[in-house]
Amino acid sequence: AINRAGTLALDANRTEGSVSIFTIAGKTLTAAGKLQLGDAKSEPSAVAFTPDDKWALVTRDGDNKVSILKVDGATVTHSGRDIYAGLRPYPVGISPHGDFAIVTNVGMGGGDADTMSLIDLTAKPPRTVDTVTVGPSPESAAIAPDGKHIVVTVINGTSRPNDSPFHNEHGRMPVFEVRDMKLVKVTEAPIGHWCQGAGWNKSSTLILMQCIVEQEIEMFKFDGKTLTPAGVIKLKGGPAGIATTPH
Repeated sequence: AINRAGTLALDANRTEGSVSIFTIAGKTLTAAGKLQLGDAKSEPSAVAFTPDDKWALVTRDGDNKVSILKVDGATVTHSGRDIYAGLRPYPVGISPHGDFAIVTNVGMGGGDADTMSLIDLTAKPPRTVDTVTVGPSPESAAIAPDGKHIVVTVINGTSRPNDSPFHNEHGRMPVFEVRDMKLVKVTEAPIGHWCQGAGWNKSSTLILMQCIVEQEIEMFKFDGKTLTPAGVIKLKGGPAGIATTPH
């Protein structure tokens, strides 16, 4: 994760239980230390900055925590506050307005329906205020630039063998809206197999969904209420991670 000022980067070291800190000056990246969060079993997975660059959230897939970090220049410390949102929080995103964060909880991969949690960042201290079921293995969640819509990538058993009782022919792409600090499902569309990252255009009217098996980016128009297929971009490999600029 890179802060809004473009001066600091944080990297979650999944097998070390730490977060690496780097300063950015022009095109120069300089190591500025590490923050130890736990042992290797804590498995820090994803990091996101708040818009004011004063705080960051890091998910800990191994011990089911979301840690709040305090950021002061190039000094990053644990705030002392850990949030328990769900079983194995993995991706994390923060609203461009800084009022909430989203984490998807990938669970144990046993074919059970998994969850997404809403963290109220305006509460003192911040806390989980809502959790909803989204389906088996929510791989990612992306918050739209409008600051209220979230698209979730649900693998839904599509990466399992065809003879598995948990296999499904289509992934799921639900879209939620945050209303009064509650997660409200707006719509959903079927997607391809083993889909992972998703991104929005700057007007929050187009979703890009990466699907590994099909080796393509599936596109959907969004009008605030419904999803409409809008074509695909074919690739030469299986896409797994995507980011789009909000500007």
